[in-house]
Amino acid sequence: MEESLNYFRIPRKKWREYYEKNIVPLTEKELEHIKSLNDRISIKDVQEIYMPLVYYIEMQLNVQKYKQEQTARFLGKPLQNIPFIIGIAGSVAVGKSTTARLLKLLLKEAFPGKKVQLITTDGFLYPNAYLKEHQLLNRKGFPESYDMEKLIHFIDEVKSGKLAQAPVYSHQSYDIIPNRVDVVNNPDILIVEGINVLQLPSNQQIYVSDYFDFSIYVDAEEKDIRRWYLERFEMLLNGAFNDPHNYYYSLAQKENREKAFQIAKNTWETVNHVNLHEYILPTKNRADLIMAKGSNHLVNELLLRKY
Repeated sequence: MEESLNYFRIPRKKWREYYEKNIVPLTEKELEHIKSLNDRISIKDVQEIYMPLVYYIEMQLNVQKYKQEQTARFLGKPLQNIPFIIGIAGSVAVGKSTTARLLKLLLKEAFPGKKVQLITTDGFLYPNAYLKEHQLLNRKGFPESYDMEKLIHFIDEVKSGKLAQAPVYSHQSYDIIPNRVDVVNNPDILIVEGINVLQLPSNQQIYVSDYFDFSIYVDAEEKDIRRWYLERFEMLLNGAFNDPHNYYYSLAQKENREKAFQIAKNTWETVNHVNLHEYILPTKNRADLIMAKGSNHLVNELLLRKY
């Protein structure tokens, strides 16, 4: 990872010292349940990486509360509950989903009186029918494949304290689920996870991240992310072998396996590699915290924004 003047570079050993309590509010079974297919994470990681992070977020929550109180006093208006929004970005297959689910669980445990919700921006992809009609199916995941206007409107409603609805995406059918939504109703904390949460949408004057109170970028070397992507692809095939309704079913059959892996490798080079370098990596230095993973999936360094 390149040097940056705008970040404190903190080794894992130093980061874990910022949380002195020896408390981990979940079990190995709970941890196993929330992690993604081929992600690797342990109770030790929770103790050394995520508990200091929760402690830091608590400080940011207190800062937000103080600013809200001061603004309400200045304007002479009643104090309103404005949701604290956390954005989590990074490449496909880098482990964003595990980070988001784990953070949600830990925040709920740390703040039992607060309502914590999580949504992913996958739900704001255009449906496959739309992508096919506009010849964008092979650009799925690129900025133009998302309904960014709808995503920004959703985040604006959440921040305004309104009931908001997020479409739901199925990784089994590889498409938006018709007539199904996740309802977000005035949470105290909302986690928004997706490859595009730090990007400036085309034809828009505002970043989605302008609504964030804290943002995280999960980072790793591309050679490692590519390997994790192919490992995950193999696990998806194994899970789809006996399910005719699964998007990967035909590719999962034994006679198609070699072809399937060739498609996956080609998809990385023509889609994920390009998307990573042109649209995802350039947003990394907009994050408040960069979590840098090594080849073993473990976070070995953190970069915390100075100002």
